[in-house]
Amino acid sequence: MRTVITAQDVETLLRTGQPVPADAILTPAARDALRSRASVLPARGAASAATARRGEPATPDYEFKWAPGTDPKTPADIERFFHSASIEELKHRMCDIGRRLWQRDYTDGNGGNITIRVGDNLALCTPTLICKGFMTPADMCLVDLDGKQLAGTRKRTSEAMTHFGIMKRQPACKACVHAHPPHATAFAIANVSVPSCLIPEAEVFLGRIGVAKYQTPGTPANADEVGEVGKDHQAVLMQNHGVIVWGKDVEDAYWKMENIDSYCRTVWIAAGLGGGLHRFTGGQAKELVELRQKLGMPDPRANLKECELCDSADFRPGAVCQAPGGTETAGGPPADPEVEALVRKIADQILQQIKG
Repeated sequence: MRTVITAQDVETLLRTGQPVPADAILTPAARDALRSRASVLPARGAASAATARRGEPATPDYEFKWAPGTDPKTPADIERFFHSASIEELKHRMCDIGRRLWQRDYTDGNGGNITIRVGDNLALCTPTLICKGFMTPADMCLVDLDGKQLAGTRKRTSEAMTHFGIMKRQPACKACVHAHPPHATAFAIANVSVPSCLIPEAEVFLGRIGVAKYQTPGTPANADEVGEVGKDHQAVLMQNHGVIVWGKDVEDAYWKMENIDSYCRTVWIAAGLGGGLHRFTGGQAKELVELRQKLGMPDPRANLKECELCDSADFRPGAVCQAPGGTETAGGPPADPEVEALVRKIADQILQQIKG
């Protein structure tokens, strides 16, 4: 007797890596489910489940893949795609990432935004004016890479175009996360370059951190500036604004947000200990760049010489001193004239005794 397969059955079979029986009777909803999934790989865990049955260890693959040229075109196809099981899964993941951003104080109020590329010219994005800690899947939007909203009941974030500025220039960028993590954002506000060659994990998972000049958020100028910097840097400090990171999937991008804020916090603490920052060598940095490439992450440093990989500038954040005449330069608060006169008098007496 032939088996009747429902849409739910289809999703279960695809998620677990099992084929749909060739002689099965498909309900109309099941046929729609198959069509909506035909252009993407099985849902997360499916490849791992199939591999596990062969006894091979595996890691989860969260990257959303599609066949080029398969973007839905008609309003009905777009709605069907927007509510398909694979897209619903991504919506839930975006909400999870939003909660994690908010819980770690990386966003405040309605700050921050998230995007995932789901087609040649399609992306999911978070809506404007919403707290990232309390989003629901129903809040998500579907837009094209020119910013036109195609589906969703809430208006898309105006800063989505900044994300698309990177996606249009860098095909490896499949998801972006923008937020205001306090330590990394402090570097962006102070206009202080983040030093390199200090922690191996930062070199591997962040690469060289880019800096985008300030442009008004949400404007084409900002999308162009961040896009140009972001195509070669997976983590970008936006001057006087915040941080944007990208990865092969939204989990990967979120990890980089944690990575950069933790790195900036560690550098800040270490710099205050007074012992200086001990860097590893350019040769050791070269090994980390090669490891980064083996993990599938693009790195423009691959062709640099070893001597070009580590910055050599001293990193002394927050150092302020008083120059003659009362001008602040580097070392402490403004000098007290009476104290300065006393120190000079004592120094003169010491020098006289030494000469005597």
